[in-house]
Amino acid sequence: MIKVLIADDQELIRQSLKIILSSRENLEVVDAVADGQEVIRSIRKNPPDVVLMDIRMAHMDGVQCTKIIKENYPQIKIIILTTFDDDEYVYNALKYGASGYLLKGVSMDELVNAIETVHSGRAMINPDIAAKVVRLFSEMARADYAIQVGSKGVEELNHTEWKIIREVEHGASNKEIAEKLNLSDGTVRNYLSSVLNKLGLRDRTQLAIWAVQTGVDKKVLEES
Repeated sequence: MIKVLIADDQELIRQSLKIILSSRENLEVVDAVADGQEVIRSIRKNPPDVVLMDIRMAHMDGVQCTKIIKENYPQIKIIILTTFDDDEYVYNALKYGASGYLLKGVSMDELVNAIETVHSGRAMINPDIAAKVVRLFSEMARADYAIQVGSKGVEELNHTEWKIIREVEHGASNKEIAEKLNLSDGTVRNYLSSVLNKLGLRDRTQLAIWAVQTGVDKKVLEES
């Protein structure tokens, strides 16, 4: 059972999400609140597995709330839900540790899939903004947001793993990577898990940022 906390300043959306998600056998909605401060109070009483977080809320917005949660409860996964396709929000939500970023127009099946995906430790980025996220990774790589990994882990990466890292850098999904490299989805997941373990990275987002900073495209071409 995946415990979900809903945070949205619009009561209609909040209650609708609660009703629909509660109808799913593998999901339990532990609370539905209206702002970031209420999120923090709720988590202290009953920590969820996943938070569905609206970006623009009174008292404390979703980005600041994400930062506080990940600093104090790093195991909690956060999916940012918004109607605003805003560069600054995308940048900061991912920088502070959000595992997913979805526009509110997604279907309920897509939202449930996103919850299950981030709960399993993977990242979930709405296809509509994937290209924007990849561009932001490049901006983050040129800024002060450096991802550090040990040289030993880098040396242990094999050629296929480098190819997969390059595709992650470009914003490709597991399915797209599998099709391009003629692998099964399960094999790609296993490779990604191995890569994250070797590099000591938290998730796909950190891997993509590191890939931009490292110049993975050049590395793969040199080994081809």
